[in-house]
Amino acid sequence: MEKITVVGSGYVGLVAAACLAELGHSVICVDNDLARVERLRRGEVPIHEQFLPELLMRHRGNRLEFSGSLPQAVRSSSIIFIAVGTPPKENGEADLSYVESVAREIAQNLNGYKVIIEKSTVPVYTSDWIRRVMVLTRGADCEFDVVSNPEFLREGTAVMDFLYPDRIVVGADSPRAAALIGQVYEPLTSGKYYSNPDRVPEPDGASGSAPLILTTAKSAELIKHASNAFLAMKISFINAVANICEEVGADIEQVSRGVGSDNRIGPRFLRAGIGYGGSCFPKDVSAFRAVAHECGYEFDLLDAVMRINEEQRTRFMKKIRTALWTLKGKKLGVLGLAFKGRTDDIRESPAIALIQQLLAEGANIRAFDPAAMERTKEVLGDRISFAENSYQVAEGADALLILTDWEEFASLDLKHLQKLLKYPIVLDGRNLYTAEEMEQNGLLYVSVGRKPSALKQFVKVV
Repeated sequence: MEKITVVGSGYVGLVAAACLAELGHSVICVDNDLARVERLRRGEVPIHEQFLPELLMRHRGNRLEFSGSLPQAVRSSSIIFIAVGTPPKENGEADLSYVESVAREIAQNLNGYKVIIEKSTVPVYTSDWIRRVMVLTRGADCEFDVVSNPEFLREGTAVMDFLYPDRIVVGADSPRAAALIGQVYEPLTSGKYYSNPDRVPEPDGASGSAPLILTTAKSAELIKHASNAFLAMKISFINAVANICEEVGADIEQVSRGVGSDNRIGPRFLRAGIGYGGSCFPKDVSAFRAVAHECGYEFDLLDAVMRINEEQRTRFMKKIRTALWTLKGKKLGVLGLAFKGRTDDIRESPAIALIQQLLAEGANIRAFDPAAMERTKEVLGDRISFAENSYQVAEGADALLILTDWEEFASLDLKHLQKLLKYPIVLDGRNLYTAEEMEQNGLLYVSVGRKPSALKQFVKVV
C-alpha cells in the first residue's frame, strides 16, 4: 500500500483522505488551519457527510493522521493529492493561488520521485502550470509527475461516490505515474474492496468493480468541467420546460418522467425546482465559460444555463408575492437551508438567497434544517429565528416554504401541518408533494412547473 499526503481537509480533501485510508493506504491529511487540525485529531467531524464519521473513527491514529506540516508530509509520502479550494474570482475564473502556493512548497521539499495529483477542480492547463511552478522553484533536475484525477463527489453521498464510483478518471502523461495511481485505486478497480465484510454499504446499482479511464492530463481536466456543466445544463433545461408547463397547464413531473425514461437522456438531474447551488455547479460552470472565452470560443449555451438558474429564484419570489400579496411583516416558515438535502453546505444555496430577499422585503423568517442551521447562523446571525423541528416552523406562520429536498420534508403529517399554519399556504420549491394530496388536506399548494391550487377550491375547503 502507498504512503499518501492529501493537502486540504475540506469536503473533497477530508473525504478523499478517509476513503484512501479505508482502501488500506497510509494517509496524512494536511491543512494550514491548525485549529481545524486539532479538532480533527480530537475526533470532531467538521462537515455533515454520511459514513464519514465512521471512517474517521475507524482509521484516525492508525492509517490516517492529521498534520499542519506540509514539508514533513511531502517528505514521507510518494503521492500527494492537492485538494485545496479554488474559489471563483469576480470574472468567473478559478482562483488558483492556493494551488500554486502548495505546488511551490511541495517542490521545496522533494526528496525523491513524487506524483502530484490535482484533486481540486481546476481549468485545463493547470497541470502544466503546476509543473512549471515546481521546476522554477526547484530546478529542472527535480523528479516528479503531475496527474489530473478529478473528483465526482456529490455532497451528502461523497463517501459512497468515492468508494463506488461510476468511473475513475486519471489524466497522466507519464506511464510511470499512471501505474502508480493505478495501484492507489487497485482495491476498487479489481473489486477487492467490495469483498471486504466491513466495507461501507454499497448503494443500489453498484457494480463489482470500478472502471478506470486513462486519459491525458488536459483531457481529464476538461472532463470534470464538462461533466458539471452538462449536469447544470440538464437542471436549467428542465426548469425552463417547467416554466412552459406553467403557461400551458402541463405537469412538469409527468413531463420529466416521460423525458427521463428515454435511455439516451435518463431521469437524473431532471427535477424542476428553484435552481442548482452549492460549491461546484455555479463555480464550475462560470469557470468553464471563462476557459472557453480565453480560448477564443464564446460558449453562449453556458450563459443561458446560468441565466435560467438565476431566473428560477426570481420566479419563485414572484410566486410568494402572488400567494401572500405583501411580504412586509409576514411570518414565514422555511424548511431547508442547505443547497440540497443530506448536506450542511449553504454555499450558493438558493434557500439562503431567497431568505435574504424575503428579509429585504420585511418578512419575518423562522427556519429549520436537519444539518445546516449552525452554518446559517454564521451568515445570517439573528436576522432569522430557528425552530427545533418541521412542525415548530409552521406554528402561526402565514405560509410555509419548502426550499431544500430533505427526505423528511417529503413525509410530513399534512393534516397536522394545516392546523398549525395561520393560513394554510404551502409554497414548495422542490416539488416534494402532489397538488392532490395537499388539497385533500386543506392546503393551498404552489409548486414549480405545475398548476397551483385553485383559490375557489381552497376557500371551499377552508
